[in-house]
Amino acid sequence: MRFAQSKRLLRLKSVASCFQDVRESRLVEDTYTAEEVAELLSGLQAVVQSELELELINSAHTNVLLLQQLFSQAQHWHLRLHTDISELENRQLLEQVAELEKSQELGPSAKGPQANKPRLVPLSDGGSSSDLLHSQITRLQEENDKLRSRLRTLEGQATAALDDKRSAEQALKDLKIQLQAQQNSQASQEVTHLEDTVANLKLEFQKTLGDHTSSEKNLEENLTKTKHELLRVNEQLAMAEKELEKKFQETGAYRNMKDILTRKNEQIKVLRRKLSKYEAED
Repeated sequence: MRFAQSKRLLRLKSVASCFQDVRESRLVEDTYTAEEVAELLSGLQAVVQSELELELINSAHTNVLLLQQLFSQAQHWHLRLHTDISELENRQLLEQVAELEKSQELGPSAKGPQANKPRLVPLSDGGSSSDLLHSQITRLQEENDKLRSRLRTLEGQATAALDDKRSAEQALKDLKIQLQAQQNSQASQEVTHLEDTVANLKLEFQKTLGDHTSSEKNLEENLTKTKHELLRVNEQLAMAEKELEKKFQETGAYRNMKDILTRKNEQIKVLRRKLSKYEAED
């Protein structure tokens, strides 16, 4: 309050000097016209307005710096500050501040109602309260670091389990592709062999077409039998494919892959439950 009062008195002196300069420099004649008076007042208004604006800006910036210091100290001690802007326009509180300022003007030895008011005990950096607060902050930071480290470990385990699952799924997919390729290769070889046989029979039929009628009938029967044989082989091939698929599902490799995927899925579910628990705590 003393600092603000000194700044205010200094600015009032500046305003008074503005009026004094006008009186000494411009008021040198006995009579003035209305235009001259208006010009004098406009110039004086500009100077006084500049002085007041400078004072208001300086006062606002000074309050900002003061609040910044207080907030920095509160942040250092991890304090929560709450302000009520409406109290800045409380007429009763403003009158109390004015009375306090008047009592301060009487001097530091004044005895009034403000002299007997208790004062807050300042916080000491070496006191027991600060030591306790620092120890609590340190403990909370250590617990936070431990939880973060454990969370990173769980994330690493979950990532490793996901990688194992992807590897197992890719291996199973590659095995299926390999078995399917083998089945297709065997089927194509059998079909090619049957097609070659049919082509050979057609050639023989064409060569012996001019021979005896009985030979022609025999060739036609052989051709019909061959066609039936081809259909039968195709049916056997389809049945063989189904049986091969069934055997593949009964193989140890397929069961092992399936068991691995099942275990990995269970591990991932457990790790996800643990991870969600620690994420909520964090």
